[in-house]
Amino acid sequence: MSVSFVVLLIAAMVRFLTRHSGAPDTPWVVALTAVLAVGYVLRPGLGSASSARWAKPWLAVFIAGWVALVLLAPSFAWSAVPLVYTALRLLSERTALLLVALLTVLVVIAQVRISGVDPLLILGPPAVAGLAAAVFLHMQHQSARQNALIDDLIRTRAGLAASERRAGTLAERERLSMEIHDTLAQGLSSQRMLLQAAERVWDDDPSAARAHVSTASSIAERNLAEARRFVHDLAPADLADGGGLAQALGAVAERESAASALSVRFHVDGAPVALSAAVEAALLRVAQGAMANIREHAGASEASITLSFLGDQVVLDIADNGRGFTVGPPATDSPPERGHGIPAMQARLRQLGGVLTIESGPGEGTVVSAALPLSH
Repeated sequence: MSVSFVVLLIAAMVRFLTRHSGAPDTPWVVALTAVLAVGYVLRPGLGSASSARWAKPWLAVFIAGWVALVLLAPSFAWSAVPLVYTALRLLSERTALLLVALLTVLVVIAQVRISGVDPLLILGPPAVAGLAAAVFLHMQHQSARQNALIDDLIRTRAGLAASERRAGTLAERERLSMEIHDTLAQGLSSQRMLLQAAERVWDDDPSAARAHVSTASSIAERNLAEARRFVHDLAPADLADGGGLAQALGAVAERESAASALSVRFHVDGAPVALSAAVEAALLRVAQGAMANIREHAGASEASITLSFLGDQVVLDIADNGRGFTVGPPATDSPPERGHGIPAMQARLRQLGGVLTIESGPGEGTVVSAALPLSH
């Protein structure tokens, strides 16, 4: 824009000097041309608030100088084209269009003074000014819409990121609640039952009381290991020694048998294959949760834990001969209730593409079956 304006000024000045070399207004024309050229090149920008504050006063003074130059030499009228874009950029749309109309009228008058009445010279400047204003305003509106869209996308992306962070936080809280329920809470429950049993027989059978206290102490030691594992990486303590899921399930069966009158057997069916840490942790937590339910609610005397490798999936069955219960419809689509008990098992398996099946009936015992694809 600056180059175009300066080129138009120079062309108009050359024309004026060629045709009116001895005119008395020549010094004024040359001086105004130089001032306008320098003033347009050095015009205040819109990049900062201090510069933008001087833009409109500069435009008013500049237009006044340009009008004076056109009145002295009508050939300078065509340099109004860059001024149209400048006005459209600095002023409000209505004010800019009014100024463009006034500049166009002045250009038409100047052309008529130079060449007389000519339809092309009368209709040409309004057509050029109208086209220039229409194109500029269309681009400006498109730019405004694009900026609004970009701002909306930025806000949407920020909102989505915040939602994802909240969802991740809630998922992590749910996972931690399941981990705590399946480990520390169950261990504390067992300790309470053992200490209550020890208190009941403390006077009549001190040796049995001491055995209960010793068992509670071993469970407390196990809980302490679980707590330390939480701090480290939340992996089950039974899997920390690298013995695998079968060894961990065997340890669960031994502890449950030692901690109560419940007899628990463990059996492996099929050829064992390597399982991912996530699958091992999930199945171990299901076994711990199921054994806690048996110990606290089933009133069973015997239970069994069976780990089966069936080619394309691994299945864990926990069965007992307790009082059983009526199985309701599975709540596969509902969220777990704070990650406890059966809902916790279902949520844990769903995360890995597995399913939980429960078979039970009043007086018929219970079988809890957890199946996971070996692809995990």
